[in-house]
Amino acid sequence: MASRPVFIPAPDGQALVSTQIVDFQWFAGLSVSQKQKSITSLHQAAHALPGIGKVLEVSTKSPERLGAALSAFNLAFDSSMLGHPLSVECAFQGSKVFEQGGPFTDIYTVTSSEAKRDERLRLSGRLTGFDFANVQWPLEPQTAFYDWLYISALKHRRDLADQLSEYSAFTDIEFSPQKSINCQAYSVALFVSLQKRNCLEQATASPAAFLSYLASRPVVNARQDDVSQGQLF
Repeated sequence: MASRPVFIPAPDGQALVSTQIVDFQWFAGLSVSQKQKSITSLHQAAHALPGIGKVLEVSTKSPERLGAALSAFNLAFDSSMLGHPLSVECAFQGSKVFEQGGPFTDIYTVTSSEAKRDERLRLSGRLTGFDFANVQWPLEPQTAFYDWLYISALKHRRDLADQLSEYSAFTDIEFSPQKSINCQAYSVALFVSLQKRNCLEQATASPAAFLSYLASRPVVNARQDDVSQGQLF
């Protein structure tokens, strides 16, 4: 057995996303077929949650073309700063600032897999923040920078975004809250929530606007769920 979060867009209320942890049968193995068996099991468990219809796996292992296209490894962030698109993964990894270096913007030009494996990301000391397009981001709120990058990329891909209304929840089989902080499936759920609330353009107009919009919201993200305990800042 294994546990994974299921991210559900919230069309109203203070919390923008509902995060529900479900238990399901895990199929061991690194092959795509084994991963997809685990995804099917996870989604079967998710369907037991109230009001859950279609569930989309957002990762390179997704059995649906849409889910694979929405992976941060594949979703392109159209950066006019560079003159060419780069993946959300490359934008995120290349924007990290550490005690002993960064941002390593040459990462913007490599593949997503190469970006994640760059040794400087683990040999440069403690992570202190992010710097993207000459805008500095703090480490708190924990997932704000990643979510803003992801949503900024997705809102320019209407061909993908327009299909999300068919789904009521999102998962990422590779994401474990015990090991990671940011999650592409959470970012998709947040995007859908903002869209349903007709707040997408207002909330993502700029980094400052995004942080301001989130400031009075409870912490409900891929790593934390403080709806009854505290606020984002």
